[in-house]
Amino acid sequence: MKKYLLNLLIIGLSISANAQTNSTEEGESKLPYHQIPDAPETFTAAGVTARMIDGLGYRYYWATEGLRSEDLAYNPGNDGKTCSEVLEHIAGLSNFILTAIHKEVNGTRKVPENMSWSEQRAFTLNNLKEISDILRETGDVSECKIIFKRDEETSEFPFWNLINGPIEDAIYHTGQIVSYRRSSGNPSDPNVNVFRGKNRESK
Repeated sequence: MKKYLLNLLIIGLSISANAQTNSTEEGESKLPYHQIPDAPETFTAAGVTARMIDGLGYRYYWATEGLRSEDLAYNPGNDGKTCSEVLEHIAGLSNFILTAIHKEVNGTRKVPENMSWSEQRAFTLNNLKEISDILRETGDVSECKIIFKRDEETSEFPFWNLINGPIEDAIYHTGQIVSYRRSSGNPSDPNVNVFRGKNRESK
C-alpha cells in the first residue's frame, strides 16, 4: 500500500513539473523576437531603424534565454556592474527609446519597480517590439525627438541622437550579457544566427 501511494505521489509530482515546464515554454514562445520578423518591403529611414531594433530584439532574446540566478549575479570585478544591473540598464534604454518614438517627454514613461527577472525580460522585449511596429507604420522619423524637460526649460535632440545614443548602447550592452554568461559557465545557444535572424536547426 505504501509503495502504491509513493508511486502515485511520484506520478503526481512528475505531471505537475511537466505542466509547469509546458506553461513556461508557452509563455516564452509568446515573447517577441524568438526570430527576426520579415523585413519591410521598401527601404525607408523608419524601416531601416525598425530592422535595427529587430536585430537588437533577436540578440537580446537569445542573450537572455535561460539565464540562471548565478548568471544574473555574475560580476566581472573591477567595480563592474553585475549582469542583473546591466539588464536593468537595457530595460531602461528600451523605455527611453519608446518614449522618444511616442514623441513624449523623457521620464513620462516609468519602468515598473520590483519586477521579477521574467517580467523585466518580457517588458524589454515588448518595448522593442512596440518601437519596431511604430517605426514600420510611420513615414517620417524626423519628428521623433528626444525631449528633456527640467522645470520650465525644454531641450530637444534629433532622431540621430537616438540612433547613436540609446539604440547603439542597448546593442553594446546586450553583447556584454553574452560575454558575462559565457564567463559564468552558461554560454548562449550556439545555434543563434544573427545574420539570418533565426536559429540554425540543432544537429
